[in-house]
Amino acid sequence: MNTDELRAWQPRLQALASAACGDDGAHDINHLHRVWRNAQALLASHPEADALAVMAACYLHDLVNLPKNHPQRSMASRRSAELARRELAAIGFPDAKRDAVAHAIETHSFSAALPPHTIEAKLVQDADRLDALGAVGLARLFYIAGQMGSALAHPDDPLAEHRERDDRAYALDHIEVKLARLPGMMQTAAGRALGAARLAQLTGFRAAFAEEWTL
Repeated sequence: MNTDELRAWQPRLQALASAACGDDGAHDINHLHRVWRNAQALLASHPEADALAVMAACYLHDLVNLPKNHPQRSMASRRSAELARRELAAIGFPDAKRDAVAHAIETHSFSAALPPHTIEAKLVQDADRLDALGAVGLARLFYIAGQMGSALAHPDDPLAEHRERDDRAYALDHIEVKLARLPGMMQTAAGRALGAARLAQLTGFRAAFAEEWTL
């Protein structure tokens, strides 16, 4: 990992990302910083990966950020990849790395459901999904649910023991509908281990929430 190269490019990538950030607290510049930190932890197990391409994709993967319930949500990562290509070319980012960055951006999205074919793309996908787990992931879950107008939980059956889960209607359902699946979908062994540890925090919270909810 060429740390001098990373230090030289990081502020320029942050500037591009900051210019595109809106007022979504779940996908702001702090989210991008966390995704890059997650990726750095994963890179320790994959020295063969191009760290600069990974960092660029971490910072630029949400250049086009559409709400979770937007009808074109599944296209956001493709549009982000296209925009990233143009923005990176404009600031002189190395030509040979742009394809790797664009592929990592395009395939990071859960909604797009595109398979990553490079180690860089696998690391970015894992790093982004790790931010949906653990304590920060829990906060993001309820933040996004509030944006979408979801209730906290079903009034009588918060754990969905006698009904179909519906995470658009009930925020708590999202833990089992989507987040519990993420560790098993991680592309790297390090991602799976970190994901499992963070998921344990969510499942513990879910049980405690239900106990208080039904008192």
